[in-house]
Amino acid sequence: MRPPLPSAAATATAAATALAAATALALLPGTAYAAQSPGASSFTISDPRIKESSGLAASRVHPGVYWTHNDSDDGPYVYAVDSATGSTVARVTLTGIGRPRDVEAISLGPDGQLYVGDIGDNRGGTWDHVWIYRFQEPRQLGDVTVKATQFTVRYEDGPRNAESLMVHPVTGRVYIASKDESKGGLYEGPAQLAAGADNVFRRVADVPWVTDGAFSPDGNRLTLRGYFTARTYPWKDGRPEGEGERVDAPWQGQAESVTYSADGSTLMFGSEGASSRVVAVPAAVTPSPGGSASPQPGSPPDTATSPEPTGSFGKGALVLAGGLVLVFGAKRLFRRRARD
Repeated sequence: MRPPLPSAAATATAAATALAAATALALLPGTAYAAQSPGASSFTISDPRIKESSGLAASRVHPGVYWTHNDSDDGPYVYAVDSATGSTVARVTLTGIGRPRDVEAISLGPDGQLYVGDIGDNRGGTWDHVWIYRFQEPRQLGDVTVKATQFTVRYEDGPRNAESLMVHPVTGRVYIASKDESKGGLYEGPAQLAAGADNVFRRVADVPWVTDGAFSPDGNRLTLRGYFTARTYPWKDGRPEGEGERVDAPWQGQAESVTYSADGSTLMFGSEGASSRVVAVPAAVTPSPGGSASPQPGSPPDTATSPEPTGSFGKGALVLAGGLVLVFGAKRLFRRRARD
């Protein structure tokens, strides 16, 4: 059980979070609430056990069902949520693995297997290895216990924190995006993961600030999201290409997840928190032509990925964005320290 936060820290964190979120929403323009996509519908996760939804993956077997999991302190569980009702229709208990440490992402591979990324490291990248768990997506929905395969992951250039794991829907290759404001990277795994051995992931692109990512079902696009923005990139020769196209991602309390709907027409954006909302946004089909600037994947909105802000709203949004980053970071730091 997680130890309670000190009352002062808890009160300050909660108050700061509420104030920052309320102020941000008050100042945001009308487009802050993303338009409903015709391909899929937004929904609210109603299961009280899911308090830190940190990843999303659209089922290919069960239409309208999305797989998710808690961030930490939950156990070896993966949940299937029906987007039509927001209710949990299955809980999968994983066996054959160690105790999950910081589960941050989930993705469905072309082999019909779900890949769960136990890849978080909020101590600043100090774990010398992290894990991926893989199991077959159940054909029948319901509570079930399955034996998963565990893979050990190391990075070619040393330990780091990460929250994004993406499996390419054609090649089956696994990618991880590390989370760092200025030195994050997209890492490519070996052609095939091997159990019982180290799987070394090597850096192939820069991604300054990413909390999750997802490939389109055809494998031709990669969408990366951060706390305040998302962009979709053409995927060519195993790399994201150009500056991509900005996606009208919703503002959420703690923006943690993104996935494509099964038909590829919609991006589904999720966040942590009890009764969290998953917001449907129309997916980009063709990336916009390249301009003079070349922002990196996952850059926060106050850098190269956004137009220069103008007027009082632009300046206010930047201040709020910075404040929210600090609030969320402090919130997670207090939580980690309390647990440790």
